[in-house]
Parts: sequence; structure tokens; C-alpha cells
Amino acid sequence: MWLPVLGLLLGITVGLVFGLSVPAAYARYVAIAILAGLDSVMGAIRAETEGRFNDKVFLSGFFFNALLAGFLTYLADRLGVELYLAAIVAFGVRLFNNLAIIRRRLLVKSWREESV
Repeated sequence: MWLPVLGLLLGITVGLVFGLSVPAAYARYVAIAILAGLDSVMGAIRAETEGRFNDKVFLSGFFFNALLAGFLTYLADRLGVELYLAAIVAFGVRLFNNLAIIRRRLLVKSWREESV
């Protein structure tokens, strides 16, 4: 469980320390890549709470999702379609769903510990 959280904290720290700015032309791609990465991290945390986390699945999913989302955004830009909005909605739904499941599992776990 610590691998995705550590990676997220490391990424945030590097971003804050180096103060990277993204050109407006690439803002869509970066936004989609960040959402894809967060989706993978939340999925990894969910898998850990369910006792089925696999670091190879996490790493491959993290990079594959980010690359696929970036490619679809690029393709949509070339076609003149606002496809990145659909990706934002899809990743947003998955993020909130995973977060709700994680929250529920942690609450149930804490309730069980309190009753013992």
C-alpha cells in the first residue's frame, strides 16, 4: 500500500520544489495524465484494502492508462473532438467510486476494532 502513496507524495513534492509550469498547449494532456495516475493510485489503495494489491499490475496500469489517455486526447485534438472531457468524467467517476469503497472499508475495519 505504501508504494502508490509514496509515489504520489514524491510527485507532489517534486512538482512543488521545482515549480514546473506547463504550456497551455499541453494542459489537456497533463490534466488527463494526472487523472489517469490518480485513478491508478486510488485503484491500488483499493486493491490493498481488499488484500489483492500487485505492484506489477499497479505499475503497468499506471503507465498504460496515462499513455492511452494521452494518446486518446491527442487523437481527439487532431479530429477536433472534445474527447478529453469524456475521459475527465470517466476518471472522475472511477476516482470517486474507488474513494467511496476505500472509505467504507476503512470505516468497517475501524468499527470492528472498536467493538472488540
